[in-house]
Amino acid sequence: MPMPPHPDPEYRGRFAPSPTGLLHAGSLTTAVGSYLEARVRGGQWLVRMEDLDPPREVQGAADAILRTLEAFGFEWDGEVVYQSRRHGLYRAALDALRQAGLAYPCTCTRREIAAKARRGVDGWVYPGFCRSGPRNDRPQPAWRVRVPEDPVGFDDRLQGHHAQALSTDVGDFVLQRADGFWAYQLAVVVDDGEQGITDVVRGADLLVSTPRQRWLQICLGLPHPGYCHLPVMVNAAGEKLSKQTLAPAIRPEAAARELVGALTRLGHPPPQGCGTLEEVWQWARSNWCLERVPAGPVMV
Repeated sequence: MPMPPHPDPEYRGRFAPSPTGLLHAGSLTTAVGSYLEARVRGGQWLVRMEDLDPPREVQGAADAILRTLEAFGFEWDGEVVYQSRRHGLYRAALDALRQAGLAYPCTCTRREIAAKARRGVDGWVYPGFCRSGPRNDRPQPAWRVRVPEDPVGFDDRLQGHHAQALSTDVGDFVLQRADGFWAYQLAVVVDDGEQGITDVVRGADLLVSTPRQRWLQICLGLPHPGYCHLPVMVNAAGEKLSKQTLAPAIRPEAAARELVGALTRLGHPPPQGCGTLEEVWQWARSNWCLERVPAGPVMV
């Protein structure tokens, strides 16, 4: 039987939902795994609201997410952090990359890129049109980071070693969009560094983003947190369960049953004697062991 991890008071994990809709079964499962790993390790668990894309956000969703977490019995450490209030941190990081010659302005449109680029691991691979200078004088450029030729990799606690040749798999990627919005890759790296996050437990749909984030950590001189990517839920069409695929919201009035479902998906089915929400949580804290979580990027 796997041994429980040793307590680590320096452990700092986090859950970072986007307020583009309400929490669904997939996001609950990720939150449960992240939360239990932090608590069993004797560390802290923070909540960060990734609200950097106003056109996609649903009014009231951020508050609803927090109320749902509370109704399910989650307890987080410190104040909730909102990315929309941290623009100065992202600007400082971009300025540092610019001064180091690692970031450059890009005036290419998506149509121009798509006409010449090939598909990579996460969309079009940027062909480097503006690497030696902007192609035109559009007044509001995007900003991209120069990526290395050598692969960037890391060891995931659940998925094993993962590496990408960013130059051929992704290309120089965006840090700030032409419309002024900050890119997820920059914001998440800056936030994890500023908040002292030591361990990131999240869904395997973000596995493909991690080499980009590791590269930015190198460029900005930030520590490398440990990573653990949990398998994600998919629908009947094989699509990740998400707000975009119309995943139904979890129901706080059925919190105990929903929590049992999340734990079961993570390889920790509680015994039938656990009837109340408090009993389920108590059992989960006493029995959580990451080695029991099914490996692989998708739940089957």
